[in-house]
Amino acid sequence: MMAYDLSPLWLSLRVAVISTLFVFIVSLALARFMTRRDFFGKSFLEALILLPLVLPPTVIGFGLIVLFGVNGPLGILLEQWLGFRVVFTWIGAAIASFVVSLPLMYQSVLAAFEKVDPRWENVARTMGVSEWRIFRTITFPLAWSGILAGLILAFARGIGEFGATLMIAGYIPGVTETIPLAIYFAYEAGDMEKALFWVLIVSSLGVAAITWVNYWRKKTAVRIGRE
Repeated sequence: MMAYDLSPLWLSLRVAVISTLFVFIVSLALARFMTRRDFFGKSFLEALILLPLVLPPTVIGFGLIVLFGVNGPLGILLEQWLGFRVVFTWIGAAIASFVVSLPLMYQSVLAAFEKVDPRWENVARTMGVSEWRIFRTITFPLAWSGILAGLILAFARGIGEFGATLMIAGYIPGVTETIPLAIYFAYEAGDMEKALFWVLIVSSLGVAAITWVNYWRKKTAVRIGRE
């Protein structure tokens, strides 16, 4: 097999790592808030969080261009305040990965938090423990297996993002060329060997991630059953 430029692999890993980091922080905050608060419009807010799961990637990409484009409200703010653009950059690819990965991570974290027995947290509160310490020493450790599974799925989804990434980041070899874009444009150019090479790479990453998540869930289920 011919030697290929591996920049799409490194760019995909960078995009997935950065988007997963922000997905981790935001989903923890959202899930914690949603499990502890009951308010008017909660179902509507949750529907907005999960909306990227059912929207076509082109719709997500169009929305990102409207927000982060040259004339978009967030695009103008970022260029004026921080001096960089999102459209046609790898940052745009990271934002697209963030948007499509957030619902997966949010669902995993929310389910993990809901499984934590509130009696443990209530006992700590009666002892005067702060909410942050309760979260750090009780809630987070007990929910860790679900959080970790969500992280793996979000990372794998971030690597595989295509449609929204193409719309907001475009295809610029060496700049915004992630693995999914490399596959598509190699196929368009009739370079089936190159397309197959990247298909095998991204498929291997996906299989490894799902296998690990399944192994971890079974291992956790066995441990809980023993306890």
